[in-house]
Amino acid sequence: MIPYLHVPSIKLGPLTIEPFGIFVAMGILLAARLLARQAEREGLDSTPLQDYAPWGVGVGVVVGHLFHLFAYHPEELSKSPFQIFKVWDGLSSFGGLIGGILAAVVFFRVRKLRFRDYADAFALSVAPGWAVARLGCFAVHDHPGVRTDFFLAIDFPLPLGPRHDLGLYDAAFLFAISALLWGLRNAGKLRGKLLPLLSLLYAFGRFFFDSLRATDLSYVDSRYLGLTPAQFGCFALVAFGLWGLVKWDAPARKPTPASGSGGGSVQAAR
Repeated sequence: MIPYLHVPSIKLGPLTIEPFGIFVAMGILLAARLLARQAEREGLDSTPLQDYAPWGVGVGVVVGHLFHLFAYHPEELSKSPFQIFKVWDGLSSFGGLIGGILAAVVFFRVRKLRFRDYADAFALSVAPGWAVARLGCFAVHDHPGVRTDFFLAIDFPLPLGPRHDLGLYDAAFLFAISALLWGLRNAGKLRGKLLPLLSLLYAFGRFFFDSLRATDLSYVDSRYLGLTPAQFGCFALVAFGLWGLVKWDAPARKPTPASGSGGGSVQAAR
């Protein structure tokens, strides 16, 4: 089994930096960088994506916190009437995804841009960025699963004992999906459909991983009809994934400057 190692907080005077926050910040920076680079590679203007990034992160954090409170742990609302404003105290990654989607819908509509043209860039950046952020969950082991003797189990201190660690599994799965998507990015038949593919693949993995979440601890996720909120969200991801794979057409390539040619001539990006 894997030894239990808890990454400690970093104290800088009155300031405390949590390892979870470090990984989340690294994931966001990686996703933002990849998003801009991939958009430019496809001949798209990356400026709108740079403008969208702070909105996506901000709305994602707020909605992620609200999703954590109202869907996963409504009992925390009894702590203080101000708990709803403490966005740093409890964050749901699935809620953050919903917030990012809502921000994108509004942002691209206001800018009169077609989101589908940027969908592949989003898929190729969100997956690895999310994977890095989920490493933060593994660093603090905040998603313990059921007891097991599986060889990838974490040997939690007693009385918890050896258990699945859903942060580890989710991060590893997202890294695997990222590798697959980057390997398929030049596949003609899947051009423009990588985001639906990401949604479909992640939905199946996340639904299974959530079935391994602990139910015998004092602090566990709420269930509705025996399912976690994220498992219900997986149904929506499957529906979107199937619809996108069937209905979406490949976006037209934008013209980009031809490298090494004089006079500023342009050619279609390949």
